[in-house]
Amino acid sequence: MTFGVGVGIAGACVAYACGHFLLASRQMALVQSDQVELTGNHYVTRGNVLGIFKADQGRSVLRIPLDERRRQVEAIPWVSAAIVRRALPNEIEVEITEREPIAFLRQGSDLALVDIHGVMLDSPLKANFHFPVVTGIHEDMTPAERERRMQLFAGFTQQVELTRAGAMEQVSEVDLSDASDLRATIAGLNGDKAFSGSSSWTPADSPVLVHFGNNDFGTKYRTLLDSIDQWRAKTGRVESVDLRFNGEAIVNPDTSPVQQVAPRFVAARAASKPVARRHAAKPVHTARKNPKRKKSHSGN
Repeated sequence: MTFGVGVGIAGACVAYACGHFLLASRQMALVQSDQVELTGNHYVTRGNVLGIFKADQGRSVLRIPLDERRRQVEAIPWVSAAIVRRALPNEIEVEITEREPIAFLRQGSDLALVDIHGVMLDSPLKANFHFPVVTGIHEDMTPAERERRMQLFAGFTQQVELTRAGAMEQVSEVDLSDASDLRATIAGLNGDKAFSGSSSWTPADSPVLVHFGNNDFGTKYRTLLDSIDQWRAKTGRVESVDLRFNGEAIVNPDTSPVQQVAPRFVAARAASKPVARRHAAKPVHTARKNPKRKKSHSGN
């Protein structure tokens, strides 16, 4: 019995010593910032991530709640997903996947970035992006609705680029306010050399507002390229084109009453009387300021 009691006491002492070493010793503690290894970041600053682990300073890495810290890292707007794991004896590894912006988002006078899921992102100070501007997405929309409209934009981008490489270079703005009618402002269509095999156009040419609807963007864009010279010859300057109707095109519908169009052919219509023309904004390619604005988070 004495031997058994002695063994039990010795085992308890060993277990206590091991537990103390693992949970309370300095050798297992997160003490220095360089004990947090961060990978995968380009726009997320190291300081933003280290701030999340500030509460763990001096604590054993075994006592750090990894799931909670992962959720906190993923709450950073630019972070799409994160992995947080321990690297014994005393390090934490954080691997993040950043969001990829695909457009500038204009809300009033503010200009931010937005990804394919509709998550709004502040522009990093040390970055230079080249995207068209999208409008019609607001913070009061549900995350699902913002994502649906940005998926529509992404589909449009992919299809017109497959139809003509570099096509998005001439798209200055895309209006997503109506989910059933994507409207794109395109430059270079009124030039003498528009789409003649060269990617150049005259900057002075006024852009054209094109109604694409919500599907079959590639076919409609090809119709635009193939027919713009013919339409311009018949109507003069083309200010807008409505391509929402299969096999049909209505030219300058925003400046004249829209009449019934016979099916199965392409019809070009011009305004019957001179009207004041509206000119779309010039292409916007980069944002050089970081506006202060309230961040919006996705439910992803």
